[in-house]
Amino acid sequence: MLGALLAALALPASAGTLVIESWRVDDKALWENVLLPAFARHHPDVTVKFAPTAPTGYDVAVGARLARGTAGDLIACRPFDVSLALYQGGHLDRLDGRPGLQNFDRSSLVAWQTDDGKDTFCMPVASVIHGFFYNKDIFRRHDLQPPRTVDDFFRVLDVLKEAGVTPLALGTAEQWESSQIVYTSIGPNFWRGEEGRKALIAGRARLTDRPYVDALDFTARLGRYLPVGAARQTYAASQARFASGGAAIYPAGSWDIAHFSRTPGLALGVFPPPLPREGAACHISDHMDLGLGVNRHSKNKEDAYKFIAWVGSQEFADLYTNRLTGFFTLSHHLIAVRDPVAKQMAEWRKRCASTIRINAQVLNRGQPSMEVELWNVTSQVLNGSLAPGDGAVRLQNRVEQGRPGQK
Repeated sequence: MLGALLAALALPASAGTLVIESWRVDDKALWENVLLPAFARHHPDVTVKFAPTAPTGYDVAVGARLARGTAGDLIACRPFDVSLALYQGGHLDRLDGRPGLQNFDRSSLVAWQTDDGKDTFCMPVASVIHGFFYNKDIFRRHDLQPPRTVDDFFRVLDVLKEAGVTPLALGTAEQWESSQIVYTSIGPNFWRGEEGRKALIAGRARLTDRPYVDALDFTARLGRYLPVGAARQTYAASQARFASGGAAIYPAGSWDIAHFSRTPGLALGVFPPPLPREGAACHISDHMDLGLGVNRHSKNKEDAYKFIAWVGSQEFADLYTNRLTGFFTLSHHLIAVRDPVAKQMAEWRKRCASTIRINAQVLNRGQPSMEVELWNVTSQVLNGSLAPGDGAVRLQNRVEQGRPGQK
């Protein structure tokens, strides 16, 4: 009798309770007011707490908690190497064969798989899509249509500039925009998306090859259309400039839709990255952003897997896509996207081939990471302080440093 009582007292406090680790601090209200109540309707006996950490400190903090055995039961997963390291370190469960995973195509799982594709360790949650927002009123005033090709695009920029309108709300003070929402956004149409990305990983292509240099040439050409003081302009300042009507076009990701939808009087439109020529195949950066894994040392795995299965469901996909506007389910559930701009971007998937940021898989390995070098090179190319060809050489050198076997 006493032994049974002591055993009961020794049960972990987390039994019947789940804690979700995440860097998405801004989503706390969504989880607490929408997602978790929806899950609770199916599993009223399971208590779930969303416990986010500031994004800049998340990777280190959650890694330390996992190492100490104090982390939550469910772990928000960055794409590729950060989460792969957690899996290889024994911190995340293998999910293959678990309920919910069958609702994702193999291509949607790659960001949370081992290099050989044999082990999947996070349930995909959402991706973001890249394109260009534009002010419909400014376009209407100057009798402009969303451009389809690169030539069309620069004709539009010229018309705007000649009319005294700042063409682009884009700065380089933070550098990441020149890489993530310019080069790796427009680039897939030049290097043919997955074909060019995989060729780099395999060593069959080099960043000094024509398609990759063409993308840097495009980036350099944009420099003529930046606002005055672009080198000092932050991301927030670019948002403010576009929202106020101070620029006609905003190179962006779908995550910005919610921000601009709250701007009174802004007639927001969107168009995909322009094609090199009319009739060329269309490719979009549909970048895997977020997954969810199970802490291998969770004391409540039974409930954790109930939650993971629900994350793979139609209900979760619908709620997440429509309540967190601009973040799109990676599942093959059919979702009616309600926001008109988000719906338009989601429909690009039907006519364009999806790819991810060119450096996300494998190429980021080593120090400094390819991500850091892309920020440096593309921002200098955009500012006009580095020639595209020289930038391509620097990027290729970084690839070779990260993979010494490449010649």
